[in-house]
Amino acid sequence: MPRRTATMLASTLMLITLVCAGLLIPVPYSEMSPGPTVNTLGEHGGSPVLQISGRKTYPTTGHLNMTTVRVTGADYRMNLVEAVVGWLAHDDAVVPHNTLYPDGQTAEQASQENAEEFSQSQESAKVAAMKELGIPVSARVVVASVVKDSPAQGLLHAGDVIKAVDGKPVRAPGDVAKLVTEHEPGEPVEFTIVPAKAAAAAEKAGKPEPGTRESVSVTTKKAPDNDRAIVGIQAGTDHTFPFRIDIKLADVGGPSAGLMFALGIVDKLTPGDLTGGKFIAGTGTIDDDGKVGAIGGIQMKTVGARDRGAQYFLTPADNCADAAKDVPSGLTLVKVGTMDEAVNALEDIRDGDTADLPRCTKG
Repeated sequence: MPRRTATMLASTLMLITLVCAGLLIPVPYSEMSPGPTVNTLGEHGGSPVLQISGRKTYPTTGHLNMTTVRVTGADYRMNLVEAVVGWLAHDDAVVPHNTLYPDGQTAEQASQENAEEFSQSQESAKVAAMKELGIPVSARVVVASVVKDSPAQGLLHAGDVIKAVDGKPVRAPGDVAKLVTEHEPGEPVEFTIVPAKAAAAAEKAGKPEPGTRESVSVTTKKAPDNDRAIVGIQAGTDHTFPFRIDIKLADVGGPSAGLMFALGIVDKLTPGDLTGGKFIAGTGTIDDDGKVGAIGGIQMKTVGARDRGAQYFLTPADNCADAAKDVPSGLTLVKVGTMDEAVNALEDIRDGDTADLPRCTKG
């Protein structure tokens, strides 16, 4: 065999070997890419995203789009070729697998965590919107979760309203742990509760919390990390609104849509409109007091928003520097840190007064 032919054959075989190795060798990375955007003022799957009953609502125009990021699943193992392609792609990002799924988190665990965060973001969005509008909201302490195989399992349930512990009124989630730890491990704690089903039925019917209360005794045990007494619950805050607000959006998880949900609620409950017909997208977590928090995948979200036609993008202040590194052409990044700032920015955009909009810069 001629030397030239042998060399070409050897090179071809080596190339094939390298390609096969690249396709077979898993690497510890995951991929992020722009996901769908949904107009919180519009419909999704044939139903309004925001459904408000028991309160007058007003027509809206334009878009207030929440944005998402697609990520490879927790169980997916990217190969070397896919990682290289992702690194070279402008609209994708390749990140270490444990950035998205820490501590070996499974797909089921990730899905559950995202669902819980999404549910909490909806609750906080409603509260922040009500506070922005000056509408009173009542709060109550509830069982947020029950630890598996704990003393409370089967006795207390998520959603139970905690009225008192050992006869002492509970006004904040921290009161529960404080009162429980006054006991020695092995001692019983008396919880006065309104069962979750009764509380939910009353809320659905638009009635005050039912007067019927139950007394539940739970025997404490020693915490695994110290000598304090625990019962195995996480207390949280649930809110009762003066009218019904439902957020209908499936197949979305995480807390990052909170800001856009809150703005959509405000827009529907106020005369006129906040957008002036403009296409505005955005992202950001929100807490009960209207503070906007940072999120992940900001550059993927700006790309997805611009691809859908967004002109302005409401950007959490703590994400601004990263977002400003690569801004899609034609998109203006607006820096927001609170609900008030976001509403003010929308009003300026609506009125065409954009010269003084707080914009994101690289640093």
